Amino acid sequence: MKTKLLRYFKHLFLTILVLGITAVLIGLYMGASLNYADRPGKWNMEKEGPYVFFENDSVLSVNHIRGNRDKGFYVDKKEYPIGSEIEATSYFSLDATDFNFSLKTDFKTPKTTYDDGNKILAISDIESGYKTFRDFLINSKVIDAELNWTFGNGHLVLVGDFVDRGFSTTQVLWFIYKLEQEAQKKGGMVHFILGNHELKNLQGNYGAASDKYLAVSNILEKQQFELYNSDSFIGRWLSSKNTVERINGNLFTHGGLHPDLADTNISLEQLNETVRKNYYKAYYPKATKSTEQMLVSTRIGPSWYRGYFRENLTQEEVERGLDKFDAKAVIVGHTIQRKVNRKFQGKVIGIDVHHPKDYSKSWPKRRSEALMIEGGKYYRVFDNGGRREML
Repeated sequence: MKTKLLRYFKHLFLTILVLGITAVLIGLYMGASLNYADRPGKWNMEKEGPYVFFENDSVLSVNHIRGNRDKGFYVDKKEYPIGSEIEATSYFSLDATDFNFSLKTDFKTPKTTYDDGNKILAISDIESGYKTFRDFLINSKVIDAELNWTFGNGHLVLVGDFVDRGFSTTQVLWFIYKLEQEAQKKGGMVHFILGNHELKNLQGNYGAASDKYLAVSNILEKQQFELYNSDSFIGRWLSSKNTVERINGNLFTHGGLHPDLADTNISLEQLNETVRKNYYKAYYPKATKSTEQMLVSTRIGPSWYRGYFRENLTQEEVERGLDKFDAKAVIVGHTIQRKVNRKFQGKVIGIDVHHPKDYSKSWPKRRSEALMIEGGKYYRVFDNGGRREML
């Protein structure tokens, strides 16, 4: 009897061990990782900001949080006439650095199509990782160590989800805003394509946001939705952006194009206009189906669609959407990949990878990647600045 029990528990242990190892291997293959060694500095609020609001039609307020939990918090608030020269600073507590930029209230909606043959670097799903994003751009020679634009007339394309799931959302957004200004001075261009998480924040869905930003809104004596509404500088800026752009024949959108889009009469410009007017409206399916409902859907809309990776699409279905918008490939984020890769005979390029987190470590160690398009060729770009052509 004792021998049988030992044999039973031995077999049970081996079975659990094999299942455990299999689960770990499958998880690693699917891109799972373990986060550890959280840095407490992620909750540091000293100098947090700026949080900028339109007080009325003529006054802009620039707010920084000061203090700490022990001594208490207060808001350093300064007001300026709209249209005046306003210099602002954003502070990053992890390495005690900051960067400066000018606040300009003349928000302009970007074009939808660009054809100049200039090089493109595309990256997505940074998820509030300011240091990760900044260091990757330095190593990729998009900016120098002083954060000056060094990418010439190139296009930096940010394919959505630069917010949520982290503690540096404010720094990331102001950094993108600064990069726009820097690029424009040097003949380059920053394209901020909104992803589903930018839309969530505009629509008041903060389920994926760090609790830090609930604390921020409370210290500012505001509701959390006010950080992104139409009285917020960041909110107005975000709501001017596109969800799909075509750059040198390549389409960039966060999720993807549902095949049924090919059956509509909508143009790229109309697509962006339709989605943009719904940025502040949470989506719920309506009984009457329409092209607008397809575009703003949280299942098949361009900022949400995952069909390239989770549906049994045919090559023809993929190419229908590309042909409609006269594109040779579509570059998407949103759905995690083990590496930047091409699918469907090179027509779909997935660039959402597990980026390192600013305030924690992970096992296995995460490595950022991006996509470079130059001279008609496509390259994986690595976090050390190296690159490899994708054939």
